[in-house]
Amino acid sequence: MRLTPIAPLLLMLAVIVLPVATPAFADEPAVTIAIRDHQFVPSEVQIRANAKVELIIRNEQTIAAEFESNSLHREKVIAPGKAASVFVGPLKAGRYEFFDDFHPATRGVLIVQ
Repeated sequence: MRLTPIAPLLLMLAVIVLPVATPAFADEPAVTIAIRDHQFVPSEVQIRANAKVELIIRNEQTIAAEFESNSLHREKVIAPGKAASVFVGPLKAGRYEFFDDFHPATRGVLIVQ
């Protein structure tokens, strides 16, 4: 197989760019929140102010759920039995409510201190 003249350039570019292209890592350990029986478990989650945090939302129900928060500007549909990551922060101290948009009575709060 013969390489085209551009192949070595693409390889060199990949060697230079890939080591500096880093994913969005969180400042704190991930926090897992389950959606079970139309409730967030736990319904109150505390995190540190000014930190980026990964929320892992696990839908343990047999129906889809939508993690949504107007104050966090996040929404994510999660299929039954699946999980999704939502990154938040850095945030100022305060209370940030979230809910299941498909079942609005299902509510929780992120408490940032």
